[in-house]
Amino acid sequence: MRDIRITEEEISQALIDRHTEEVQARIRAARVAVAGLGGLGSNIAVSLARIGVGHLHLIDFDRVDVTNLNRQQYFADQVGMYKTEALRENLLRINPWLELRTDCLRVTEENAAELLRDDAYICEAFDIAENKAMLAGEVLEHFPEKYLVAASGMAGYGDSNEIRTRRVTSHFYLCGDEKTEAEAGRGLMAPRVALCAAHQANMVLRLILGER
Repeated sequence: MRDIRITEEEISQALIDRHTEEVQARIRAARVAVAGLGGLGSNIAVSLARIGVGHLHLIDFDRVDVTNLNRQQYFADQVGMYKTEALRENLLRINPWLELRTDCLRVTEENAAELLRDDAYICEAFDIAENKAMLAGEVLEHFPEKYLVAASGMAGYGDSNEIRTRRVTSHFYLCGDEKTEAEAGRGLMAPRVALCAAHQANMVLRLILGER
């Protein structure tokens, strides 16, 4: 690991100077889970790490593949690593004092409630529609008080302005255009996936700061 030439206090003060002490205290105290560490999840986690979210919970069972490098926050020398470990490595290069929890496993109906018990904000960042629906169902059933920020529709290179955030219920938000799914000739590409991930990260930030 490279030598760290700054201190935890310097990073903290830089964020306070940018965001104010009151705002940064709320961000630092937040506990956010990111379920799925692909194009959405890895970008969400990087954004949240950069603003100083104090507690990030990273969940994925998969390994970094060469096909992930076109849109996910990994590097060529990390191909073959578990995504939880590769992303942990990358986030700690942004801020070595982040509190990170990693779970290298598949989220299921049987383990979702236990996995997400300690997280106040949950980002759904799966690729498969059935898995998205499963996670949403588990959170809404077991944790109606928690905030869920999910995504649907971000494939291809369509209009950026069609990516939006919609409030479904008081604690459930959906980001994306809600229609453009990945298919042959219209795959997932870095710009639009990152736009959707930014919507999710920004919605989490707004919720942390009391915006509804």
